[in-house]
Amino acid sequence: MTAETAETVRQDVPGPEVPADGTELPPLTVTLTRSDLVRYAGASEDFNPVHWNPRVAREAGLPDVIAHGMLTMAIAARAVTDWTGDPGAIVEYRTRFSRPVPVPDGPGGALVEVGGRVARWLGDGLVRIDLTVTCGGTKVLSEARAVVRLRSAPAPAPAPAPA
Repeated sequence: MTAETAETVRQDVPGPEVPADGTELPPLTVTLTRSDLVRYAGASEDFNPVHWNPRVAREAGLPDVIAHGMLTMAIAARAVTDWTGDPGAIVEYRTRFSRPVPVPDGPGGALVEVGGRVARWLGDGLVRIDLTVTCGGTKVLSEARAVVRLRSAPAPAPAPAPA
């Protein structure tokens, strides 16, 4: 860890550096387009037409085509794996789907925003991460949390791209 983040590391824990409770993960924003939904449908074999056909989505009472719940869940998990630098660090992950993610047609798509924080050190290198996942200011996942095993210090936030 860098000197700038040293105050956010627990000093009373042997082994890998464990971030202090309340440490914020770098935010993640992902733009989902209809094209992304079609590709995800192919990869997951979930061809439910509410994910690609606006008429069917509206007939089902939805505002528009919606993102797959598991895709939204995967985006949230990416915020955790980006932070740990190790996709294998997640040992437990859960959430509830609270609202759909409507994906309008066009290049702007839908912005899914993920924030997270270290909620609690669990011992043995394990920490619980609580996530907040929103789209258009609406919380789309509830009780989103992951337990990760830290083998080393989490990856620092990426440096801004040079102008």
